[in-house]
Amino acid sequence: MDFFQTLDYGMLLKAFIVGGLICIIGQILLDKTKLTSARILVIFVTAGAILGGLDIYPHLVDFAGSGATVPLTGFGNLLAKGVIEGVKSHGFIGIFTGGISATAGGVAAAVFFGYLAALVAKPKMKKQ
Repeated sequence: MDFFQTLDYGMLLKAFIVGGLICIIGQILLDKTKLTSARILVIFVTAGAILGGLDIYPHLVDFAGSGATVPLTGFGNLLAKGVIEGVKSHGFIGIFTGGISATAGGVAAAVFFGYLAALVAKPKMKKQ
């Protein structure tokens, strides 16, 4: 079977649109406010965690797939999901361990690829 015959082009389009809208919101916040990129990162992760905890974000994931799971809001959703599952299986201690165990793979990949990028890149200070 040909690879292109197995693709769901409707899902690709939905993922592109939803992921793009999340990025547009971030870009508007960068351009139109005095928020730093670090604060916007925290806002996105927190928004994803809140929407995930309220069981709203999983519906967006069902609709858009990777368009909703890859951005920072998806990381927040995964943290909330991990905490909920951790509390169900380990009780109170799950509040502290659930989110970390649910996101361990993503955090490890970020550290690994960040290290590789640091070896290859020649960083320069941004001019103000």
